[in-house]
Amino acid sequence: MPILQLLPNPFFFNSFHSKSLTSSIPNQKPFSKSYSSTAVKCVLQWNRKPELAGDTPRVVVVTSGKGGVGKTTTTTNVGISLARLGFSVVAIDADVGLRNLDLLLGLENRVNYTVVEVLNGDCRLDQALVRDKRWSNFELLCISKPRSKLPMGIGGKALVWLVDALKAREEGCPDFILIDCPAGIDAGFITAITPANEAILVTTPDITSLRDADRVIGLLECDGIRDIKMMVNRVRTDMIKGEDMMSVLDVQEMLGLALLGVIPEDSEVIRSTNRGYPLVLNKPPTLAGLAFEQAAWRLVEQDSMTAVMVEEEPKKRGFFSFFGG
Repeated sequence: MPILQLLPNPFFFNSFHSKSLTSSIPNQKPFSKSYSSTAVKCVLQWNRKPELAGDTPRVVVVTSGKGGVGKTTTTTNVGISLARLGFSVVAIDADVGLRNLDLLLGLENRVNYTVVEVLNGDCRLDQALVRDKRWSNFELLCISKPRSKLPMGIGGKALVWLVDALKAREEGCPDFILIDCPAGIDAGFITAITPANEAILVTTPDITSLRDADRVIGLLECDGIRDIKMMVNRVRTDMIKGEDMMSVLDVQEMLGLALLGVIPEDSEVIRSTNRGYPLVLNKPPTLAGLAFEQAAWRLVEQDSMTAVMVEEEPKKRGFFSFFGG
């Protein structure tokens, strides 16, 4: 039975011997030489800061097409992880009328002005930016207030102007601008992807999400966004092992994208959402929180991870197994 093994790229490494890693996995065939050379590099080195690749600001849109796959959760946790790594981040909630990014960050009571007021001249841009109290280099900007409709003046050009205004701020240009894209492929989607030059495509291992994601990839490429990486959310290894869920390799084969991260199914995601506390700040850290932090590290260095299949040896059956023992 194939088991999914996810291997990060070379910034994950430690100085332990590959034999100890092989022997720690029961019923496992010895790794090949190429596999073990990569498997040795599987522990995150926390004693260095990742090197920022590309020109700043990096404008990244987080999209999916299908709703409910984890776009806002990804934007929240990746954004906070980038801030914890020392980079300045501005997160833009581009979902008009159905914003949720402020709830996941616990900033819903501090949003007094939005982009609508900025465009109307009712406030300055710095007044609409909400600075996080925990990490001062993380700021939130909402397009509009809840239950408001999309004004005719807000479109792709307005969001491009907004990004240019953030570049020209006196406080300095942010390192990352993350845009939380609304679900669907209507006007809100077109508005959100217009200023972006990179994209994170969030999907889950089910056919409905994958079909929508495939459609979104075509639209992103038509808009000139070529740097698209995939985040596979809500992965359950027990269902993959039982062949009840598509593996990450299956998803990658269907979509043909570089893999930014794999987020396991975790009940702590719901708890952190209801508390308005980002998952990556939990102590002790959860598996999903660590996966988001690793994805943020790869995003900084424009890196990706590799998924491979490792064959598991069949369990030995004794004489009494014939009788159900």
